Amino acid sequence: MPKKLIIVAGHTAVGKTAESVRLAQELQTEIVSCDSRQFYSELRIGVARPSDDELASAKHHFIACRSVRDPYNIFDYEQDAMKVVERLFADHDVVVACGGSGLYIDALLSTPARLPDPDPALRAELQHMPIEEKRAKLRLLDPEYYGRVDLCNPVRLQRALEVCIMTGRPYSEVLAGQTSQPRPFQTEVRVLTMSSDALRRRIDARIDAMMREGLLDEVRSVSHLRYLNTLNTVGYRELFPVVDGTDSLEHAVEQIKLNTWHYARKQMTWMRRYH
Repeated sequence: MPKKLIIVAGHTAVGKTAESVRLAQELQTEIVSCDSRQFYSELRIGVARPSDDELASAKHHFIACRSVRDPYNIFDYEQDAMKVVERLFADHDVVVACGGSGLYIDALLSTPARLPDPDPALRAELQHMPIEEKRAKLRLLDPEYYGRVDLCNPVRLQRALEVCIMTGRPYSEVLAGQTSQPRPFQTEVRVLTMSSDALRRRIDARIDAMMREGLLDEVRSVSHLRYLNTLNTVGYRELFPVVDGTDSLEHAVEQIKLNTWHYARKQMTWMRRYH
C-alpha cells in the first residue's frame, strides 16, 4: 500500500484539531503539526494548543517542542518534519498533519522555494522603513501577494519587498516560478470550511474562552520577550499595551477578535489554492 500524508487544513477556529484527532484515531496513526506558533512551549492559550485530552488521544509532533528564544524557520521545519514523517511511515501507511499556516503546509507538500539571498544594504534600508510604508510599497509592487500576506508581520513584508526589488518581479510571481521537488509519498489536503457568519461567531466565542482561561496572564508572562517576531502575533500584540497600562482590556479584546477575523479571511484566500 502506498504511503500517504493527509493534511487537515483550514482557517483558524474551524475545528482542525478535533478533526485531525478523530482521523488519527480512526487510522491508528500520529499527528504532525504544521502550525507555526504551536511549536513554542511558552505559548499555549493564545495559539489554541491542543488540550491535554486531545494530546492524550493521539500522539502529536511539533507541539511545544522549542522555546520562542530559539530561531526556527520554514527550512528548518521542512527538514525536521520530513525526518519525522519518514520515521512514522515505517510503522504507519498513513500519517496525519494539521495546521493553518499556509507556508508550513506547503513545506510538507514539496521542498520550499529557495529565494535569492538578501542584499545587506537593502535589508538595512528596509528594516528602518515604517511598517505602513512597507505595506504601501508592497501593494504597489505585488498587489497579489499583498492581498494574502499578514500585513502585521514585518518579516514577511520585508522579505517580499527584498525579492521584488532585487529581481524586478512580483514576489508572488517568483514563488510561482520556483520548481519544487515532489514528495516520494502521496499527499492529500482536506480543507475544512464554514460560513462567514458561523466562523465570526466561533472566533468571538473562542477569544472570550481564551480570556477566561487566562490569556492575559500568559501574555504578561512573555511580555519581556515581545521584541521577538514570534510574539508579533494576533492575541499577544494586542494585549501588550494592556500589560503596559496604555490600553483598556475591553478595547484590546475587540481588536483581537477583529484581527483574528482578518487573519482567517487571509487563510481562506490561501486555502482556496488547495481546492
